[in-house]
Amino acid sequence: MLDFLKPPIEAFQDFIGLAIKAIQNVFRSPHYADDILIQMDIIGVGSLPIVMMIGAFTGAVMSLQMARALTTYGAAGQIGQIVSITLVRELGPVLTAVLVAGRNASGMASELGSMKVTEQIDAMRALGTDPIQKLVTPRLIATSVVLPLLTIIADFIGLIGGFLIANLLLNITSSQFWTPAWQILEYNDLVQGLLKPFAFAIIIALVGCFYGMRTTGGTEGVGRSTTKAVVVASVWIFVVTLFIGRLFVNL
Repeated sequence: MLDFLKPPIEAFQDFIGLAIKAIQNVFRSPHYADDILIQMDIIGVGSLPIVMMIGAFTGAVMSLQMARALTTYGAAGQIGQIVSITLVRELGPVLTAVLVAGRNASGMASELGSMKVTEQIDAMRALGTDPIQKLVTPRLIATSVVLPLLTIIADFIGLIGGFLIANLLLNITSSQFWTPAWQILEYNDLVQGLLKPFAFAIIIALVGCFYGMRTTGGTEGVGRSTTKAVVVASVWIFVVTLFIGRLFVNL
C-alpha cells in the first residue's frame, strides 16, 4: 500500500517545489523579458482565433437553447441576463482555460520534454543558468497575463453571439438584450470572472512545465508527458472552479 502511494506523493512534492521556485523567481532577476513576450505571443495571440470562435458559438448556443424555454413562460427578454451572467461567471473562464490547456499546456510539456530528453536542460544547469528561471517563470508570467485577457474577449464575443441569435429568432432589440445583460452583473461576478482565469493560468503553466521537465523515455516519454499535462490541467481547472465558485456564493 505504501509503495503504491510513493510515486504520487513524490510527484506532488516535486510539483509544489517547482511552483514555489517559479513564483519566487517572478520577484527575482533576471526576468528574461524577451522570453515572456514570445510566450505571450504564442499563448495569447496564437489562441485568440479559437477562443473567439468558441466564445461566439457558446453564446449563440445558450441563446438558442434558452429561447424555447423562456418564450414558453413569456420571459424571452431575460435571455441577455442569463447569457451574460453564465458567461462571465463560469463558461467564459472555464472554456477558455480548457482550450488554452489543450493548446498550450501540451505545447509546454512537449517543448520542455524534448529539451529534457535531449539533455538541453542539463546543459543549462552546467552553464550556470537556472532552468526554472529561464523556462518555467516566463511561461507562468505570460499565461497569467494573457488568459484573463482572452477570457474577457471570449465573454464579449459570446455576448455578441447570444445577441445575434436572440435578435434573429426572438426579435429582441439591442436595448432589450444589452441593458439587462450589463445591469445583472455585479462586482462579485466581475471579480469571480477575472480571478478564475488567473488561477487557471497558474495551473496550466505549472502543470505543463512540470510534466515537461519530468519527461523520461525519449520521444515516447514526450508523448506521455503531453497527454498527462492536458488531462491533469483540465481536471484541476474544473476542481478549482468549484472551490472558487463556492467561495463567492458565500460572499
